[in-house]
Order: sequence, then C-alpha cells, then structure tokens
Amino acid sequence: MNNNSNVAELTVTTPKRSLGVEWYGQTAASLCWIASVFVYGIDGAGDLLQLCAASAWLIANIFTAVTTQKDRSTR
Repeated sequence: MNNNSNVAELTVTTPKRSLGVEWYGQTAASLCWIASVFVYGIDGAGDLLQLCAASAWLIANIFTAVTTQKDRSTR
C-alpha cells in the first residue's frame, strides 16, 4: 500500500519576473491619492468620490497582481 497517496504536495513557485515598474508606480500613486484625501479631509461628496476612485484604482491593481501570480503558477 502506498502511503504517499494521501499526502498533499506543496509546490512553491517563484515568479520569473516582477509585476513591472508600471504596476508599482500605479499602486504608489493610488496610495498617495488615498492618503491625500485623508490629509485634506473629507468635506463633501466630491471628496468621497475622490476616495472611491482612488480605492477602485488600488483594488484593480491588487486584483491584477493576484491574477498575474495565479496565471504564473499554472504555467
């Protein structure tokens, strides 16, 4: 009887290349945009829209990173 059939195999993959300068730049810009909204204060609807836009940009960048890492691990 093979005892190894019930053992899960853990494979660690390292990305062959980074996400790129563009991704890091966009992520930094979105974080700065979010920080600036809090530094200057939320005084109205326009400030909330600015915060929503910056947050959406950051979330899109995070999903791009997760998708990129997932795609690389399936290759």
